[in-house]
Formats: sequence, structure tokens, C-alpha cells
Amino acid sequence: MTLINLRNVGVTLSEPLFSDINLTIAKGERIGLVAANGSGKSTLLRAIAGEGEPTHGEITTSRGLRIGLVCQNVPPELLALSLYDAVLCALDDDQAANESWRVDIVLEDLQVPADLWQRPLQALSGGWQRVALLARTWICEPDALLMDEPTNHLDLGRIGILQNWLETIARGTPLLVASHDRAFLDAVTDRTFFLRPKDSQHFSLAYSRARQSLEERDAATARQFDREISKANQLRRQAAKLKNIGINSGSDLLLSKTKQLKERAERIEETARPAFNGKSSGKIRLANSGTHAKALVAVDETDIAIPAGRTLFRIGRLWINRGDRVVVLGANGTGKTQLLNRVIRALKAEDPSIRIAPSVVPGVSDQALSQLDRFSTPMDAVTQYSDVGDRNARALLASSGIMIGIQEKNVSALSGGQRSRLAMLLLRLAQPNFYILDEPTNHLDIEGQEALEHELLEHDISALLVSHDRAFVRNVATRFWLIDDKRLVEVDDPETFFDSQMH
Repeated sequence: MTLINLRNVGVTLSEPLFSDINLTIAKGERIGLVAANGSGKSTLLRAIAGEGEPTHGEITTSRGLRIGLVCQNVPPELLALSLYDAVLCALDDDQAANESWRVDIVLEDLQVPADLWQRPLQALSGGWQRVALLARTWICEPDALLMDEPTNHLDLGRIGILQNWLETIARGTPLLVASHDRAFLDAVTDRTFFLRPKDSQHFSLAYSRARQSLEERDAATARQFDREISKANQLRRQAAKLKNIGINSGSDLLLSKTKQLKERAERIEETARPAFNGKSSGKIRLANSGTHAKALVAVDETDIAIPAGRTLFRIGRLWINRGDRVVVLGANGTGKTQLLNRVIRALKAEDPSIRIAPSVVPGVSDQALSQLDRFSTPMDAVTQYSDVGDRNARALLASSGIMIGIQEKNVSALSGGQRSRLAMLLLRLAQPNFYILDEPTNHLDIEGQEALEHELLEHDISALLVSHDRAFVRNVATRFWLIDDKRLVEVDDPETFFDSQMH
């Protein structure tokens, strides 16, 4: 039974975001919505939820259908409320007064610790804020669920809880979820919709298999395009010959046929143009300045502790060699970031228990991208970081997806994806030979994640990494350090840890 039907839907803002979308959502279906940053995923979800109108086409729903939309950001008016009250006020006044027990059930189902219930939303992490938004939507008992980047800011444990919740509590509820988390999409969806400016594509497959089918279809379309362009070029050559003959003979008929051939070539070229050549969110490029040192980092036996002094875990003798990409695994709060901070201190010669090779040139990016805080604008960041000159700086920013109109705006005004790409550009300009990256795929779309993976592999980059992105870890890591039972140990692969966090 079709619950939601999109027919020839399109949205145009300053330019067309997407057009001619035809999509149906039936009871029990789970659909992944995939597109680059800025391509209109959130706009489409809001239109389906009735919070915006498409420019073209129509969206119809079955009578009385309740659609729940889980947005990315907490409305400002909720930030001062406790998590509990923020969920409670999603109910109407009568229900809030007489059925507050609903909040208890929803928060228990989502495994929210009781000690967080009365904390203000603004004091909670981005991950817990996401959980609160989901609870607000679910408490209203929607018949269909729309989710916008639900795994952003969640650690693996919370992603596992979310996956389990979708498979149990929310089982049977149709789902349309926009996400850049490839492993999550594979786990929770059975259909994939690739949103494009035109000619969006749908496959009755989960993400990874759908992506393979999409690439095969795009390759066939590209081959057809090449054939059509060859035909158009042949018509143009014929038109040029006819034009010369017409001029020499004074034949108006031949000149008219010349014009017709040119117009036909233009029509063929325009019709054949691949619709999948949408705009990119910006390139990601990294550098590896290289080093002759074999061991870049050597760690003696030591304790990793929080600033207040409590020991989190103990490390035996370990090292990172040239070409190693070491991922630190561990549940939330076990001390992964504290370990990275200790290595960063050692780079400044502030930690004698960790030795750094003299030739190491570090490139550091934390999950909050705090390295950007000292710059006022993207242009200021690039020109302070290097001596490339204003013209080249603007070109570098534009190629990274930060176009001329925002290059002089405050860094804080950039989107999460733009901030991530700016951070990667600054890393490239630093010409490091050893990277320390804490959650580097946060805010990157799938195109950006794959570009980052390609750069790490292509340049055989040495790195110490923390990431909750399972696909990213599987694709780039060569070694795995696991924090388990207050000790750091090396393991052969991440799968046992991933399984433990997902269940």
C-alpha cells in the first residue's frame, strides 16, 4: 500500500536543486536517500513532511498519515529545556499533562541514561541532542519516519542502539533516511534513492549494491554520450563542408541545410549530456612529504589518564612505522582522544614517554576542527598557512568547495562539510608526513569520505586515526589498537569490536 507518492517533484532556489523526482514509499519500506552535501536532501525531506512546498510537481499522502521528521539541529527554543521536557513538549497540552509516562517509555526504549533526563539540551553532546530529536518525533507515534543524518555525532555504541531500535521498536514503520554513513545504510535500508539535479536514480537494493548498479548505469550512459557526441561532431563536419559548397555555389538551399545540420548536432549534444554530472562539494587532496625514518612514533609503557588524574588505560611498548595507518578502537569514554592528545603533546616535546622521530612533520585535525578557530575567514586561513598568494589561495579554496562568495565570510558561518574541506586543505598546505586525525569523516558526504580514503591510500600516508565510520576504518586502516578492560592491545581486525558495539 502506497503511503507517500512523489510525482515530478522539483525544487528551485537560486538554481535548480533537483527536478522530476518520482518516488513512492509503501508500508514497511526502508529507503536510503543519498546525495552530496548541498544537493537538497534536507529540502526534500522537509517538503515530504509538509514543512515546505516543492517548486514543481506534487506530493500526496494517504488520508490521515502522520509523518515524523527527525531534523539535524535542535530548535533554539528547546536548548534551555531539559532533555525530558524537550521530549514532553512535543505532545499536545492534554497529553503532556496526563500522559507524561510516554516520555519515560520512549527514553527507556532509546536507552537514554536516567542521569541525562534532567540535563539541559544545550549541556549535552551533539549525539544526545540527536537522540532527543528522535524521541520527540517518535513520541507522536508517526506512521512514516523521515530522518536527516541520524548518525552524525553518534559513537558506534549509539549507532548500534539506533540500528537495533529501527529493527525492533520501529520495525514496520516506513523509513526514508538521508545519511552519509555507508555501513548504517547497508544495515537498515533495502532501497536506495540517489538524489541528483536531474535524472535521480532508484534501486531496490541497499547502498553498497545500489552504488555498484549506479556506477554500471552511469558508465553505460557515458558510453552512450560518447557515441552521441561523435555523431554530433560528424554532423558538424558535414555542415562545414556544405557551408563551403553553398558559399562557393551561391546556393541558399545548401546554406539552409547547413543551419539545420548544426541545430541537429546541438540537439543531440544537449539530449545526450549525462545528468549525473552534478556539482561536487569540493575536492579533497592530501600531501605526504615523506621521511626516511622507519619508526615515526615509539611509545614506552605508560598510563593514559584524564586531566584530573584518573587512569583510563595502560599501554605497553608500541610503535608506528612509516606507512602505518593505525586506528584506535574503543567504546565512548575509554580514552581514544586522550591518547591522541598525548601524541600531540609529544610532538611538542612535552611527553617523554612517547618519542617522535626528528623528521616527523605532523598534520593534526581534531573532531571539533578547533585548528580553524584562530582564523577569521577561509581566505585568512589559507594566506596565513602558506605563501601561495591571494590569487592561488582563492583558486585553492574554490576547488575545495569554498566559492568566492564565502571566502571572506567568518569561518564559523561555513557548513560542517565546508569546514571539513577547509581543514583538509590546510593539512595539505602543511606538507606533513604523519597525520593525526580524530573523526575526520564527520560532516563529509560520501564523495568526500571516498576522496579522503583515496588520498590516504594513494600517497601511502602514515596516520594515527580515531573514527566511528566503519566503512572508512575498513577501507584505510592497516593496524588496529583496541582499548579493552583498561589496556590498549593490538588486534588483527576491527570486526569483533564492531560486532560488540552493534549488539
